[in-house]
Amino acid sequence: MSPRDRSVAVVTDSQTIPTTPSWNVPEALLLDFGGVIFQTRKDPAGKRRLARALVARLARAGIVADLDRVHSSIEAGLTALKHWKHAQSRRRLPRELQPREIVGDFLVADLDDASRALLTAEASDVLLEVTTTLSTHEVRPGIRELLDLADAHGIPVGIVSNAHSGRSHRAVLAEHVLADRFAVQCYSDEVGLRKPHPGIIELAAEACGTTPDRCWYVGDTQDRDVVAGRRAGVAAVILTRSAHTDAPPFAVDATADAVYATPEGLAGALRNALAAGNAAAPMRGLTHDDDTLGRALLIDHGGVISLSVDDHERVDAFAAWLSRLLAGPEAGPDPAEVTTLIARARLAHGAFKREATRRFLDDAAPLAEADPVVFWRDWFGGSLSARQRAVLTAEAHDVMARYGRAKSRRSLRAGVRELLETCRAERVPVVVVSNTVSGRAVRAECAAHGIDHLIAASVCSDEAGVRKPDASLVREALVIARADPARTWFLGDKPQNDAVAARAVGIAHRVIVRGGSTADADVDAALTTGLATHAVDEPGDLVSLISAVSAAASA
Repeated sequence: MSPRDRSVAVVTDSQTIPTTPSWNVPEALLLDFGGVIFQTRKDPAGKRRLARALVARLARAGIVADLDRVHSSIEAGLTALKHWKHAQSRRRLPRELQPREIVGDFLVADLDDASRALLTAEASDVLLEVTTTLSTHEVRPGIRELLDLADAHGIPVGIVSNAHSGRSHRAVLAEHVLADRFAVQCYSDEVGLRKPHPGIIELAAEACGTTPDRCWYVGDTQDRDVVAGRRAGVAAVILTRSAHTDAPPFAVDATADAVYATPEGLAGALRNALAAGNAAAPMRGLTHDDDTLGRALLIDHGGVISLSVDDHERVDAFAAWLSRLLAGPEAGPDPAEVTTLIARARLAHGAFKREATRRFLDDAAPLAEADPVVFWRDWFGGSLSARQRAVLTAEAHDVMARYGRAKSRRSLRAGVRELLETCRAERVPVVVVSNTVSGRAVRAECAAHGIDHLIAASVCSDEAGVRKPDASLVREALVIARADPARTWFLGDKPQNDAVAARAVGIAHRVIVRGGSTADADVDAALTTGLATHAVDEPGDLVSLISAVSAAASA
């Protein structure tokens, strides 16, 4: 059953049900914890009991705590956590807080250092008390029937739950004799991913031996569960109504395929699917059809859009400015010392890049870009006073933008304007993909050349935190351009950075321009191995090359 065949749900007094007699049989059922498996209810006396428990825990270490203060800290922390949870539901890929963060930064943040340190150190035990003390848990109607039905037909059932204490959820399941009924339990505090991050659903599906598009996912909230299910591409997103279902904290444009008053309706839907005998099959459509993906030009900046030459006068002016910024009661650094410290920082930067590259190649770690604060505070300012290092910490991003423009004088390469204007005329988006110490400087240089209006966007390593040949930058540029890699051109000047990253995401046309930072012999070697598909003498040569390739493809 495709999404286009899926019937619209209709509302009755008690539940929302699909008008189709059945859906495809899922290869796995993925269930939320609270609101689906269990009905949770806040205990009015729970916060006071929790406060007493924490006071007793502190007393064992000889720490005398005021009960009212502990109680008020718990109340403030829970309120702040509620706001934090709502904010995370708006993020694309939210992470979960660690137990020590939840306790130390939220629940007991108002207590003295010793009390806070003890309770933070024992955060796992504290959070177990939080869940079991603040709320009561009752198995929802239809859950045991649903589990029996799934067991009888060999359908694994997994739990996918946002939890500050997966440990406590496991304890609640054991208390209700349900601990052994699930193929896998994925709790956000244990896996580090928080719904609506689709990764937690993908992980649970994989643990059940299948993929999200062959699973039903069942939750009780729109902002977390429905959005997470849609992002993961599950076959069907279903809600069992709770107090949270009809009151999302903000507008949500994703909708569920069905909403049931209790899991009894879910058991009925599974029974209908089994009776119809439909084999498990994906029910999810693609975000867009392939023919909606267009052409694009991704282009490097340094060595491609512009050529640079050292400009000692500008560097000297920058050094004088930075010396004035750091001036204070302590001596130096004067402009000459600033220049020396910059050279030292650049050596450290080079060592950092070599080590990051080694880890990228050997361990497949993300190829990290240097952080401006580390560059200026640590590599440049390691020998300076604490006050000067504080200035550099606060000003690092602005200092780096100024330095990015000062360290060289740039000129626009021949043919660049013609290439970009041709792309604009043919409605081919252009995205700059640049390894740089300052994306702000890259954009400023393009504006100074008068070509910024011809560029759709710039994806820069210092802002993304990774650098080419890590493919992340190129992948992000493809998304921005809504581009088909098979119809996309990448123009760079470094085969081992630009062509490697472009090939990793399937870009068909990988062009190296000569005259940049790569020797002609290395460009020729990249062509011989197929790493690069073409080489040009100037960026403007790409116009005729694209036309020739397009003509040959249509012949």
